[in-house]
Amino acid sequence: MDYKALDSITVVDIEALGIGSEVAEKLHGRLGEIIRSYGNDTPQTWHHISKHLLSPDLPFSFHQMMYYGCYRNFGPDPPAWIPEPENAVFTNVGKLLERRGKKFLGSSYRDPLSSFSSFQEFSVSSPEVYWSTVLDEMKITFSKPHNCILQRQFSSPGGQWLPGAVFNPAKDCLSLNENRSLDDVAIIWRDEGCDDLPLKRLTLGELRAEVWLVAHALNSMGFEKGTAIAIDMPMNVNAVVIYLAIVLAGLVVVSIADSFAAREISTRLDISKAKAIFTQDLIIRGDKSIPLYSRVVDAQSPLAIVIPTNSTGFSMKLRDGDISWHAFLDRVKDLKGVEFAAVEQSAESFTNILFSSGTTGEPKAIPWTLVTPLKAAADAWCHMDIHKGDVVAWPTNLGWMMGPWLVYASLLNRASMALYNGSPLSSGFAKFVQDAKTTMLGVIPSIVRSWKSTNCTSGYDWSSIRCFASTGEASSVDEYLWLMGRAGYKPVIEYCGGTEIGGAFVTGSLLQAQALAAFSTPAMGCSLFILGDEDSPIPQNMPGIGELALGPYMFGASSSLLNADHYDIYFKGMPRWNGMVLRRHGDLFERSPRGYYRAHGRADDTMNLGGIKVSSVEIERICNIVNTSILETAAIGVPPQGGGPERLVIAVVFRNPDESKPDLDKLKQSFNSALQKNLNPLFRVHRVVPYPSLPRTASNKVMRRILRQQLTLEHKTKL
Repeated sequence: MDYKALDSITVVDIEALGIGSEVAEKLHGRLGEIIRSYGNDTPQTWHHISKHLLSPDLPFSFHQMMYYGCYRNFGPDPPAWIPEPENAVFTNVGKLLERRGKKFLGSSYRDPLSSFSSFQEFSVSSPEVYWSTVLDEMKITFSKPHNCILQRQFSSPGGQWLPGAVFNPAKDCLSLNENRSLDDVAIIWRDEGCDDLPLKRLTLGELRAEVWLVAHALNSMGFEKGTAIAIDMPMNVNAVVIYLAIVLAGLVVVSIADSFAAREISTRLDISKAKAIFTQDLIIRGDKSIPLYSRVVDAQSPLAIVIPTNSTGFSMKLRDGDISWHAFLDRVKDLKGVEFAAVEQSAESFTNILFSSGTTGEPKAIPWTLVTPLKAAADAWCHMDIHKGDVVAWPTNLGWMMGPWLVYASLLNRASMALYNGSPLSSGFAKFVQDAKTTMLGVIPSIVRSWKSTNCTSGYDWSSIRCFASTGEASSVDEYLWLMGRAGYKPVIEYCGGTEIGGAFVTGSLLQAQALAAFSTPAMGCSLFILGDEDSPIPQNMPGIGELALGPYMFGASSSLLNADHYDIYFKGMPRWNGMVLRRHGDLFERSPRGYYRAHGRADDTMNLGGIKVSSVEIERICNIVNTSILETAAIGVPPQGGGPERLVIAVVFRNPDESKPDLDKLKQSFNSALQKNLNPLFRVHRVVPYPSLPRTASNKVMRRILRQQLTLEHKTKL
């Protein structure tokens, strides 16, 4: 749509959007005042429009008229949010730079806004100083200090972080200091269906007592240090307590998403060699009761500790050998309130096993070391500015990296975690955000899309939000413009990384202007390389597009895999730069002329569906046996026109092309049913496309990239 320049907009234009004449007159008059003060098309013009003219109750079409009218001749990456110097100095990084900026950067230091990019470069070139400083700022404690921050000469190309250090991150999640008391609120939550009841709160003192009791109960079971214990539960208070207790007791959490089918649960239990699993009997979502414990039983799990969803008890009989949550805790009822002595271990010890899809069909088992939680919390401290007094909400699950991330990002930074035990797509969740006075709200684009289409946030006050954060999949400019407008145009910090990194490698900052659906900076401590011709990195100050590679030295990043060769996956065949072998990531990335970064999907055969990374092979394995007429399939993630998350397209080759083929709509339904039953209930096939044969390399590998290009071009042509 071609939007008018701001000074060409009339009262009639505003009224045409459904705004009453009296309100339209006032808006037009205030718009004229802003134009006279700041110009017709500058970032400052938009800044004042977004802050002083627009409100959530005005039609979104008016927001679009203002944004696109202001920036109609600006070019790519117009800033949707601009930091204010008077606020920047009160951010975590702003306060640090005001105190020590000149010591870090010398005479080149000017102020937090002007010098943030230099500080990011400093975090890469001087990891000893940067990470020592940030760990001190977050008050991380060590029973035995590290010998150094980074030992580069190590068996892994990524070096060894915090060698010699002995500590326990869960201990610091629960610790007291001069800025933290037992009465501080650690968790705020509400159950779906109780939206008009008061919020529930757990203080730090209460959280400590509950975690200690579960840790004592685990200890009574005789598990040895380092034993893997799985969690397959919704992200609720009990799950957080269990997670922290497992870590506090020196055991290893195995993260399993509560949406997985029995086979996927079984795969993860087998790979991790878990000795027990915490789960619930049911998941309640609205009027629906979704079985969970029965899936765990079907997965032939080891000992299960089962929490009843209802206070009245279980809806089914427990398997022989499994125990109820209450019986588990009764083992140590005499230790209630008794502090559990944290089991502290060396920095390279495992604390969590998470899973990320590879290209071989089996999920990669990625161990987090004790350093990885510190990376998650440091990202939150620096990029989302999380600190004491904040309330952090992010709909997620412990089965995905953002679940553990949320635990550490909030509690290690002495903030409150906000959990809604229900669907985040409802007006109930929108009310929870309001009532909890959430200050940092994390999202994935599909959630925002649902909110926008249903308007379920209407009428709720989100003014307490200081910033949004977004991860998991590609976002859309219009949808995120709408999202910002719900909270008075607070910034969206895009956050892209991976389970194997424990956080982000590229993101945003409250000390930089933020463009919609774009990243403004490499994450602190990370260096990015866009590979050009012959796999050589293009110069850092030049725009371009290509496969993304990462500098090898990333604090908290993985250095091993349980079921694959880590070097082969991440480093083998990668180019060298300044004597370092670069780390493979696999995404196509673009650096724009204004220095912003944009993601363009996977460069390999892994796709991203609704924030869940999944390999083509996993999907094809299921689709190939849906119908006997199918010879083979290829699963392709195709980005929609205008941006947004990838859509799943299945290319199908039939055994006998000359015979009658199955109805494609019915075949799509069959694919959906099979994928949702055997892989993930959130997956949806967008389209089924018949092919006479699949394009292949000389070594007979399917060239999914060619199919992706064809299908993307075909989609654009049809529009």
